Amino acid sequence: MKPEVTEKLVKLQTCLKDIKSWMSSNFLLLNSGKTEVMVFGPEPLRNRLDHMITLDGISLTFSLSVRNLGVTFDQNLSFNSHIKIVSTSAFFHLRNISKISKLLIHHDAKKLVHAFVTSRLDYCNSLLSGCPNSSLRSLQLIQNAAARVLTGIDKRDHITPVLVSLHWLPVKFRIYFKTLLLTYKVLRGLAPSYLEELVTPYQPNRPLRSQNAGVVVVPRVSRGRMGGRAFSYQAPLLWNQLPVQPAISRRVPLHEPAQGFFLLKLKTLEVQEQADGDRNLEAEDTE
Repeated sequence: MKPEVTEKLVKLQTCLKDIKSWMSSNFLLLNSGKTEVMVFGPEPLRNRLDHMITLDGISLTFSLSVRNLGVTFDQNLSFNSHIKIVSTSAFFHLRNISKISKLLIHHDAKKLVHAFVTSRLDYCNSLLSGCPNSSLRSLQLIQNAAARVLTGIDKRDHITPVLVSLHWLPVKFRIYFKTLLLTYKVLRGLAPSYLEELVTPYQPNRPLRSQNAGVVVVPRVSRGRMGGRAFSYQAPLLWNQLPVQPAISRRVPLHEPAQGFFLLKLKTLEVQEQADGDRNLEAEDTE
C-alpha cells in the first residue's frame, strides 16, 4: 500500500483487536506492550509512513527485524540478518566438532555435522531462493569448512571434489532442490492450498508438443524489486529449467527414486552453471 493510504491501517488495527478478542476467549494473552510491527518495502516509502499502529491505546513499536519460526526477517527481505545468525551459530558448533573430531570415527563425526551444521543450512532455505551469490557466500564457506573438518584436507585444497565425494550439493543448489521439491508437491496435490494457488500448470490454447512436458506458467514480475524472489516466480522458473527428459523427471511418483531424479537434474544444472562461481569461492576461501 502507499504511505498516504490509511484505510488499510485501520483494517489492520481492527484485525489485531479481533485476534486479541479471540485469544482472550481461548484463555490466551496478546501482550500489547510486547507486540512489535515491521514495515516491508523500499526505504523511501518506509520513511514516508508516519502513521502509528495502536492496540488498546498503546502505540506498537516499529522493529528493524523480527524472528518468526527461527527465521529472522528484515525490512528489505534480504535475509542478511538471518544468514549472519545462521553463520555464527553454525561456525560455533563446527569449531566444537573440530576439537573432538580426532576422537570420533568418520560416521559419528558426519552425524554431528548433519545435526548441528547442515540442518541449519537447510532449515527454511527456500526463503533464500533468488538471493545474490554475495549473500550466500558465507553459508557456502560454512559448508566448505564442514567438509574440511570431516575429510581432514588442507585449507588450500580444492573443495569441489570433496563436496562431490561427500555427495553434498552446494548451498545454492540445496536451495534449488528445496524449491523444486515444494513445486513437485504442489503439482501432485501434496502441498498446502496457499502454495497451490501460486503455481499454475501451462495450458496452451492449441495442441503443442510442450503441453505434455509438465511445464508451468512463469508470471511477469518486476525483478528490480522483490518480485523476482517470490515463490510464485522462482518455483516456475526453476521447474521449467530442469534439463533432459522433463516429462519423466516431473511425473515420477514421490518416493526415493523421485528425489534421485531431482538430484540428477540438479547435478546437471550444477555442471552447467557453477564452474565460474566455484572457482571464485575457492580462490576467496584460500586467501
